[in-house]
Amino acid sequence: MLFRLPSEEELTDHKLNEFIAKHDAECAFRFKYLKDAYETDYQIFHQKPKPDYKPDNRIAVNFAKYMVDTFNGFFIGNPIKISVDDASDHIKNYVEFLDQYNDQDDNNAELSKICCIYGKGYEMYYVDELGNIGITYLTPFDAFMIYDDSVLCRERYFVRLYMDSNNVLHGSVSDETKVRWFTQKGKLIWEKEEKIHGFDGIPASEYVENKERTSIFEPAMSMIDAYNKAISEKANDVDYFADAYMKVLGAKLDEGDLEHIRDNRIINLGEDAEDVIVDFLQKPDGDATQENLIDRLEKLIFHICMVANISDENFGTSSGIAMKYKLQGMSNLAKTKERKFTSGMNRRYKLIFSNPVSGMKADDWVKLHYHFTPNIPSNVLEESQIAGNLDGIVSQETQLGVLSVVDNVQGEIDRIQQEENQKAEYTVLGRNENSILEMITIIKEYAERNGEEPVDVFNKILGEGVNGNEE
Repeated sequence: MLFRLPSEEELTDHKLNEFIAKHDAECAFRFKYLKDAYETDYQIFHQKPKPDYKPDNRIAVNFAKYMVDTFNGFFIGNPIKISVDDASDHIKNYVEFLDQYNDQDDNNAELSKICCIYGKGYEMYYVDELGNIGITYLTPFDAFMIYDDSVLCRERYFVRLYMDSNNVLHGSVSDETKVRWFTQKGKLIWEKEEKIHGFDGIPASEYVENKERTSIFEPAMSMIDAYNKAISEKANDVDYFADAYMKVLGAKLDEGDLEHIRDNRIINLGEDAEDVIVDFLQKPDGDATQENLIDRLEKLIFHICMVANISDENFGTSSGIAMKYKLQGMSNLAKTKERKFTSGMNRRYKLIFSNPVSGMKADDWVKLHYHFTPNIPSNVLEESQIAGNLDGIVSQETQLGVLSVVDNVQGEIDRIQQEENQKAEYTVLGRNENSILEMITIIKEYAERNGEEPVDVFNKILGEGVNGNEE
């Protein structure tokens, strides 16, 4: 759901209350449903209980959590690397400080997980009590963005909400210049204090999983519920067989006989037992049908969500090319999310650099480039062979980019150049040392042949030079 307000229309109390009511409804009916699925609270646990005489197993397989954690680890398990197109280091140093100050690697991972679960998440920027810029993430339960009704869908207001211990709703509204705070008690009560936030725009960004803002597992929720129902009934059938009824035909047993059979597990029906039938009632066996349904649902769930089932026993034995084909669907999802995440990060640093506290120029953010590295198993031997075959065909940067062990290609090139320079210096020094030793040997031999002291010969060389006819 997108909250939109025409550009010429101001945000009134009535309109804000309307947006809050719509947000509450979406939280109650959609976001809570997705949150419950991730936390293993499925529909199977809320079905009407069966009669006491029937087994009533409730089993839930948490595909939602598996797919969220697997895809999120694939997408951002390796932290995002940021490079700078600038000869000076002041932008790079500030970005490194900002990310470390706010523990941004963890923030990025949590924000990505929020997008996986709910389809969208928010990031808010502020100046803390130490005068540094802070960054924090928010779930769709905690905030929403209001856009204009133009084609560009520009941000107009950012609303943050929270409940106090008395279940009273509080919140803040940020526009392009200031932040205002309110309390909802039947009507909106605004605080007198307003604060200029210092950012050139709404101090928040919306991150989305995809254009539709859908959860990664949301398209398969009906199949997940069907899977949980099928596997629960499978467990019920196992209980049915474990508690099968015994039938005795051709003989009438009294209560004492039944208790004796139950306690001692011995049946003794006398001499006329030839016409007596004793066995268990058999329930129709639907095992094959159930297994086919469970297998089909499991494959469809992973297929629809496009997340690889890495627990598949055949997955780990695949070659490099086969592995890439199995991860193709998840790679496509990651590429789409990478573009959406890049857009959000561009807005992040554009807003932060616009604040005078940062000390950056407002347009320095265009010099930042983000590098996403999928977290997948790698065959270093195969990669090194490919890199070796590319020698002389492509640039050194492209050649090193093939290797997964190299996380910073330019830094690796600089280190290689530094090592080559050091080797050249050692070579020159070694040659000089050999030349000096050879000269000392020659001086000693000359002095011995001519009955002179080596020191005198050395001084002669420095002062007058040795006769050219002599050695």
